[in-house]
Amino acid sequence: MKTLKILYDKLQKIIDRIKDERFIDGTGLGNEISYYIFDYDPKEELVVRKYIMHIKKELNKVGSNRKVIEFDLYKMFIELLKEEDIFEQIIFLEKTEGKDYVLNAVTPFITPEMFAEKINTESQEYDIIFLTGIGKVYPFMRSHNILNVLQPYFSKKPIVVFYPGEYSGQDLTLFGKFKDENYYRAFPLIID
Repeated sequence: MKTLKILYDKLQKIIDRIKDERFIDGTGLGNEISYYIFDYDPKEELVVRKYIMHIKKELNKVGSNRKVIEFDLYKMFIELLKEEDIFEQIIFLEKTEGKDYVLNAVTPFITPEMFAEKINTESQEYDIIFLTGIGKVYPFMRSHNILNVLQPYFSKKPIVVFYPGEYSGQDLTLFGKFKDENYYRAFPLIID
């Protein structure tokens, strides 16, 4: 119960943080890219998802000066498989050959650049980008790969990654188990 209260306290700070002018301007970041990580215990995934819906509803109200778009990377992955016309083949291959085979088969077809282009195209009318579904899309796509390829597209538009794991300020550890490559360009969204 105590950890849930800590999570709610942290979640409730998000809207105020996003409404702060320095958040949109990137003020104080020393001309760094405006990437933020909101890390949380993976056991609290459903609570975080529900709160993201609340944040989007609150910020996308008529008259609000912040428009947020969410990209669930897993849903994007499925869309990209369908666009490439390989979705049905992947399902078949997973059943017959296994997940490792599918992972190797998909990698050349669905690239981080494809995600970046789709995010860029679909986010033009928005001020802030939320990336979710990080845990669901693993191991087919890794968060640091997406963030690296997004840099040329979004040098000033804030991107918030909702990360089911831990972010130390340098390292990403998905689910508290899988260490990603060092990623030091992002900032914690909420500092405890």
